[in-house]
Amino acid sequence: MQSSISTVSPLRQRMVEDMRMRTLAPKTQAAYIRAVRKFAKFLGHSPDTATDEDLRRFQLDMVDKGTSPITLNATVVALNFLFTVTLGRPEAMAKMQSVRVPRKLPVVLSKEEVTRLLGCVSHIKHQTALSVAYGTGLRVSEVVGLKTSDIDSQRMTLRVQQGKGRKDRYAMLSPVLLERLRVWWRVARAQGKMLDGGWLFPGMDPLDALTTRQLNRAIHDAAIMADIDKRVSMHTLRHYSVSRNIPSNGGGALAAGGVDDFRSA
Repeated sequence: MQSSISTVSPLRQRMVEDMRMRTLAPKTQAAYIRAVRKFAKFLGHSPDTATDEDLRRFQLDMVDKGTSPITLNATVVALNFLFTVTLGRPEAMAKMQSVRVPRKLPVVLSKEEVTRLLGCVSHIKHQTALSVAYGTGLRVSEVVGLKTSDIDSQRMTLRVQQGKGRKDRYAMLSPVLLERLRVWWRVARAQGKMLDGGWLFPGMDPLDALTTRQLNRAIHDAAIMADIDKRVSMHTLRHYSVSRNIPSNGGGALAAGGVDDFRSA
């Protein structure tokens, strides 16, 4: 039985090494590779011999196909890395330009809508995670990356490790949010779902964290059940109109009393 072995071109290998040297995030590396692969497909050959006119034609082709400004700019950044860093040919990017991204007003939920939204989340784990996202302004990737040891109930803070830009920072906890976290801690520990020093929001296997996809699905389903006529996502919870205080009456069972403290805090 013969096994097919996918070969990696020397150019791609060199680019991967350059990205590793600069410790780019895995998602960033994957995005850069996708952009270069797309450019190579457009050319019909390896991009290492491409000219500035080839890059110009590629951008025009993306514009004509209706590529979004965000994708266009991301592609420009990826190709700039390839030609400037890996190939040492920054002059090739002379005719490729980033484009202006139209600014749109963010979707903002009222406190009443947040109360309805959280009240329609059936699972206590998802409900608590959404409360954390709304109450602290954390990104969905930061929420699922939290561990029990990140809670400091004495200082009323939540430690975010390696957030955006690979920076550590602290978020403030309100008394209501801390109480909800305590209740979730008690329920999860009773069910054997939360390990000492483990994930604050574990997946089906306590050794794995809850995924961003699961949280996005939870908030989408809750928005439908709450009859909220807005495009609601996890990012929506980062925007607020007047206050980011957690509604004290919108969490059902989560509003009950909790334990004295986090055992691992």
